[in-house]
Amino acid sequence: MHREYLREVHPARLNTLILTGELWTYLADLNEQAQERLDTIMEQMKAAEGVTEELKRIQEIEWVQRCNNIHNRAEEIVLYEMIYS
Repeated sequence: MHREYLREVHPARLNTLILTGELWTYLADLNEQAQERLDTIMEQMKAAEGVTEELKRIQEIEWVQRCNNIHNRAEEIVLYEMIYS
């Protein structure tokens, strides 16, 4: 996604990364950072909203719904902060 963003919004930056041979390293590093950020945000949101293993044990369907909701919100944050910036 970030490569497409660079292609559309920052083509000079993309060309520089390609010509220096750093594009794939840059994208791999960004992907790793984004995944770590997603995991961190999700854990923080779960703690703040009381989504626990106890809830999973008692009401599994609600736990799944809430985790999916948290994942979607956290993913939007990461996309905004890291991918499309």
